[in-house]
Amino acid sequence: IDIWMVTPIIIPSVAATKEPEEPPPLSEEPQPEDSQTEPPPSEAPPARAVLGELRVSSVTPNSVALHWSVPEGTFDSFTLQYRDAQGQPQALPIDGQSRSVTVPGLSPSHRYRFHLYGLRGKKRIDHVSTEATTATKEPEEPPPLSEEPQPEDSQTEPPPSESPPARAVLGELRVSSVTPNSVALHWSVPEGTFDSFTLQYRDAQGQPQALPIDGQSRSVTVPGLSPSHRYRFHLYGLRGKKRIDHVSTEATTATKEPEEPPPLSEEPQPEDSQTEPPPSESPPARAVLGELRVSSVTPNSVALHWSVPEGTFDSFTLQYRDAQGQPQALPIDGQSRSVTVP
Repeated sequence: IDIWMVTPIIIPSVAATKEPEEPPPLSEEPQPEDSQTEPPPSEAPPARAVLGELRVSSVTPNSVALHWSVPEGTFDSFTLQYRDAQGQPQALPIDGQSRSVTVPGLSPSHRYRFHLYGLRGKKRIDHVSTEATTATKEPEEPPPLSEEPQPEDSQTEPPPSESPPARAVLGELRVSSVTPNSVALHWSVPEGTFDSFTLQYRDAQGQPQALPIDGQSRSVTVPGLSPSHRYRFHLYGLRGKKRIDHVSTEATTATKEPEEPPPLSEEPQPEDSQTEPPPSESPPARAVLGELRVSSVTPNSVALHWSVPEGTFDSFTLQYRDAQGQPQALPIDGQSRSVTVP
């Protein structure tokens, strides 16, 4: 009887312990957390940046110019991805303030698909895509590199009385700096505006080349040139696809062993040169460079950013040694605060 009396006591006690263990609202606790996570999505849409349509503005046999917009929010940076003619993936880092880019080094008559990603930090927020086919090796526009009468003939089409006030004017095309494999050019637009520019020249083999440039730009660096070679550059100002005005200039690239690039790490030199002017005037007049930061890297490029917390600079020069140990120098406009080393 004692055993029977103990047994029913044990059974309900087990049942009582088992029932509270199973029902504990283990899954009910996450629900309020999930419900708390629901409001943030309502805040995400306004905070999320949105990319507009990716459009092709111009093509040449070896380049494609792309434009896009950001109708909502902002991005820290962009990355343009595509595959080259050999099918190898390529990535081009772009500054977050940019709305256009020219993709160089492409193959003629080849179809490319471009993917533009908008990033915040390293996280992809949005992306858009487009396709473009490069021009044939013998483009229609580049050949008349020295045919100056073309823009003049085109000006005779509109009414003569309206053309002078409506016509945009290009200022002098000047050479700001040269290296063994590049030439930096500057120009002005004293009157009117242009939708875009095209820089035309012939390479060392005599083949015509055309570099599309955004209408807001006033400088360009022409890469991939040959050392100690004389080039003639023709800058055309366009409205739509119509050439309105043009200017020309000549430049000779530096020799293969330039004098400036070798002392890549000799920082005391510029400081010593600053001791030449009166010491009392150099501190307030001297411009100061902020930290040089790496914003992004790809297998074949590095994107750099910097600031100018004090004063101004006429221009910058980025020096480095390539994989073979050869000194390289890249001229940069004085208003720039970022550069991608390809």
